[in-house]
Amino acid sequence: MPQPDVEEQEEPLDPAMERIRRKMVLLQLVSGGILFVCFMAVLAAVVYKVSQRPDAPVQSASTGSFSVPAGQPLAATAELPAGFSVQSVSLSGSQILFYGLLDGDRKALVFDLAAGRIVADVTVAIPQ
Repeated sequence: MPQPDVEEQEEPLDPAMERIRRKMVLLQLVSGGILFVCFMAVLAAVVYKVSQRPDAPVQSASTGSFSVPAGQPLAATAELPAGFSVQSVSLSGSQILFYGLLDGDRKALVFDLAAGRIVADVTVAIPQ
């Protein structure tokens, strides 16, 4: 009966298996190093993003190419042609699209809030 306090000695591996074991240990070290470098890059990116936050909140709401002061509405007047009948209105960024009829023709007028004027007058024609 073997004694319980005596550890068994492992037999040395044959040379081919020893080379495979060493290659696997090297592969494990290389992949661990790559994983460590990637983790440090992600950590650095998170620290960079957190440090780039503005300290105070912005006091104006920015929409497209113009900014509206906080607490104050923007006042503008869109001068549509006389006789223009508005059928629908749409807003995109700082531009408002007025779609309607003018003298029986379908029109789309684009009013830009930043410029304060009509920037496009499009006649919509449907081919017969």
